[in-house]
Amino acid sequence: MLEYPKLSARQRQILETIREFCDETGYPPTLRQIGEAVGISSTSVVSYNLDVLQRKGLLMRDPDVSRGLKLVEDTLDYHEDAENVSMVPLLGFIAAGEPLPIPDDNYESQELVPVPEELVGDANQVYALKVRGISMIDALINDGDLVLMQYQQTAENGDMVAAWLDDEKATTLKQIFWDKGSDLVRLQPANPNMAQIYVHPANLQIQGRLIGVIRRIE
Repeated sequence: MLEYPKLSARQRQILETIREFCDETGYPPTLRQIGEAVGISSTSVVSYNLDVLQRKGLLMRDPDVSRGLKLVEDTLDYHEDAENVSMVPLLGFIAAGEPLPIPDDNYESQELVPVPEELVGDANQVYALKVRGISMIDALINDGDLVLMQYQQTAENGDMVAAWLDDEKATTLKQIFWDKGSDLVRLQPANPNMAQIYVHPANLQIQGRLIGVIRRIE
């Protein structure tokens, strides 16, 4: 049994319940099953403790899935005390395809994603986005992946960036190029079936540079 000295006895029990249930069945328990196993009648109390475990970087939750629980130790090669884990904010979606409008309130999300420290460096300068679309599939970025972005407003030729298009009020994940002899910036997909996007620099804001990809394997 792993030891987590900063957790309450109940939170340790919940972690062990999730681990044992997954080992026995191959899938995670529901909130009600966790409550029955640890003697908690209220699913809201179970949910509160799961939120605590998520904030401590020990658990990942998908609020849209009834069994959307996954222990961090089962998905990434962390030390067992999770001391080498950084939590970065998940700020919404980004299109890997045609530019997708991103409502401003998506950037108010409080959901956090556990990521190895060595991957993010200064976690205060990193955020995560969930990919929609397959325009970057040849760069091994697929629909549903999480991309880690470094906050910055500049990029080098060939960098993969989150590009905000002012006129369209949309953002897209593409490789960026300044072609010689052209006044336009080329946003290049990594899918031969999808067209390049050409945009005037005045219509473009760089919101971050890609530094990593997380794929959740079910």
